[in-house]
Amino acid sequence: MSENNGSRIFREAWIAGVRKHFPGEPKPSYVTPWEDMPDWEREAAEAVYSQVHQFLEVSAGHASRLSREQKGRFVAVCWTAQMYRHFEDPKPGYVADWPDLPDWQKETDSDIFEAIENE
Repeated sequence: MSENNGSRIFREAWIAGVRKHFPGEPKPSYVTPWEDMPDWEREAAEAVYSQVHQFLEVSAGHASRLSREQKGRFVAVCWTAQMYRHFEDPKPGYVADWPDLPDWQKETDSDIFEAIENE
């Protein structure tokens, strides 16, 4: 899978999840198309896509047996690591722990894992 395809799958799943789960109208940056994303965000999306993809591979597909919450937590932790990689002092919301994330974001992170799993 090329870099563009992985990060695009991630971003498309993010946008679909935001549109489905976000209460009200999301901020424009939440639904910015892949083509308009900043480079750091594309790189982060590709890295998280790759981590989920590799996780599924090394588990021989058995990671699909994780609960929906476990899948979302995995995406959230991978994303947090990318925020520390790209920002010296990231915004607290970028690195919030799972219990502190809003429900819409938890659901969206779970959707991302499942989108990668089902590709």
